[in-house]
Amino acid sequence: MASPSHRRPLRKRRRTALVSTVAVAATVLVVSLVVALRPDRDANTVQATATPVAGTQVSASPTKPKPTPSTASPTPTPTATTSSARPSPRSTPKPAQRPASGTASLAGRIQPEVTYRGVATHYDAGDGDGACLYGPSPDLMVAAMNHTDYESSKACGAYVLVRAVGGASVTVRITNECPLPCAPGQLDLSKQAFAKLADLSAGRIPITWSLLSLSTSDTVSIRYKTGSSRHWCGIQAIGHRNPLARLEVGVGSGWRQLSRTDYNYFLSADGTGCGGPLRLTDIYGEQLTVNGVAIRPDAVQPTRVQFTQH
Repeated sequence: MASPSHRRPLRKRRRTALVSTVAVAATVLVVSLVVALRPDRDANTVQATATPVAGTQVSASPTKPKPTPSTASPTPTPTATTSSARPSPRSTPKPAQRPASGTASLAGRIQPEVTYRGVATHYDAGDGDGACLYGPSPDLMVAAMNHTDYESSKACGAYVLVRAVGGASVTVRITNECPLPCAPGQLDLSKQAFAKLADLSAGRIPITWSLLSLSTSDTVSIRYKTGSSRHWCGIQAIGHRNPLARLEVGVGSGWRQLSRTDYNYFLSADGTGCGGPLRLTDIYGEQLTVNGVAIRPDAVQPTRVQFTQH
């Protein structure tokens, strides 16, 4: 049996060894915790996941980021009252006439090779005279053109082929004006002409009509208006195959165009050219020169010229 003196030093050594073991373990634990809690642990991995994609924004705050204000000029919102707005094709009205591939350059509202739509009415044409002031005529296949298409007497003398819905047709010459409220496209036919299309009791019928260039052996005639002289004159052309666009009088080596009235006379207010050579131009641009027409008021003086048929 060991003596006590030998037991006490053994317990001291055991205690010392236990304390050393605990101290070492504590040291290891602290070192482990320090290593585990180091702020730069896996630093490269953290930075890689936090690097933003180009063009995006990263917010350090959990709140919703504010949008970056745009520096571009605001785009105005179009309104229905904008004057530059383009109308919808559906709202664009279609013309009431069928345009032709080619038209006369000097024609007014009534173009050749164009079909117009309207209505026909009838009136008592009497002796065939009217606003065009051609005078009485034995041929009562005449018509009054509506105010708009009459165009201040530009329609005077035009020959028009009129067709009814049922297929009947008649050719008339424009000698009169149908005042408002006659609508564009409307023709007021003599009773004799209307009867070729329908019974007079119909009163008003739908029609189509187009300009004609008739075949005729007649020539153009010239008439000076009442009161004409060397100081003032009114000149009228009668019997032209195609609508007349201009009437000019000779002035020296040139020509002077006369203004046209709504009663179908061309006036020279100061007498220039009265009694001299005349030049007539139709809507196709053809020109006829007439010489030797004396100033004889109200006398119809025939010439030897006529426009070409188209």
